[in-house]
Amino acid sequence: MRVSVNTRILASPTTGVQRYLTELLERIPTVQTLAPVRRLAGLAGHAWEQGILPAHARGTVLWSPSNTGPLAVHNQVVTIHDVVPLEHPEWLNARFAAWYRFLIPRLARRAARVIAVSEFTKERLLAYSKVDPDKITVVHSGVGKQFSPRPACDVARARAALSIPDGPYVLAVGSLEPRKNLGRLLAAWARLLQGLPANVSLVVTGGKGKQTVFADVPELRCLPERVHLTDYAPDEVLPGLYTGASVFVYPSVYEGFGLPPLEAMACGTPVIVGNRASLPEVVGDAGVSVNPYDIDAIATAIAQVLVDPAIRAKLAPAALQRASRFSWDRAATQTWNVLCAAADSH
Repeated sequence: MRVSVNTRILASPTTGVQRYLTELLERIPTVQTLAPVRRLAGLAGHAWEQGILPAHARGTVLWSPSNTGPLAVHNQVVTIHDVVPLEHPEWLNARFAAWYRFLIPRLARRAARVIAVSEFTKERLLAYSKVDPDKITVVHSGVGKQFSPRPACDVARARAALSIPDGPYVLAVGSLEPRKNLGRLLAAWARLLQGLPANVSLVVTGGKGKQTVFADVPELRCLPERVHLTDYAPDEVLPGLYTGASVFVYPSVYEGFGLPPLEAMACGTPVIVGNRASLPEVVGDAGVSVNPYDIDAIATAIAQVLVDPAIRAKLAPAALQRASRFSWDRAATQTWNVLCAAADSH
């Protein structure tokens, strides 16, 4: 069986989708990777994918791992990470949303097989497109072996790299999308400040210099005190960053899977997540789930986990045990099985 992989997304900055593909490529048998000779963004990238990629993929099973792929290729496996453009186009650039609203349902119907990264994503894909449910396989994402409880020197290295203030810190990791819900997290933090020790800070990675996080909480007009914004944390310091946190907070209102809380759990860090979309499926009862639209609920959960060592002592081992159920090795094996099934069907 000859397999080719559409790796156009690897030219973009690393996010969860790029990590997903990188981890799986390291574990599946030798495949042909196909990408433009230089990075092509926007319309040019889609034109390459729809017009040029099919010729290069001819005679192979094509795996398109990132919600997009050529409509002309039927002998194809496509990975769907979420269906945000179908459910919440208002969160996205209008042209981006329109293209993916057109593309995702048609691509899922025409592909030989579809991989969904969670049961939630499969359910929502079925709700918005007439796809045969029998050809959708759920393959949960994994967590890398580098995400494990790290020694104090790694925590110190992460603190130094991101200039994190001394003292305990609450950690949030996320891009500046409305669904990440950082505005309500900041509003919750503002309500907490008076009751917390003076040396506790909130570290938000990925949001440095941005103000759009305030848009969904009108009363939050400026950054609260003791909030430390950083750029995206480099991969080499992420495990230490997670390990050093007293609690990891991820109040997202919509995730197709949600790698950051899983990575934090694998580092033994207690997590608080929104009780929406796939996050309960990933975290289970090994973390604290809250209504992500309820600012008081977010604040109460943070305060309880921070001040009660018994809660942290209970959550930390539960987090490690839960995270051990998700592995990239298992995901790679299951993905390869789906690729083989697609080949057999043609």
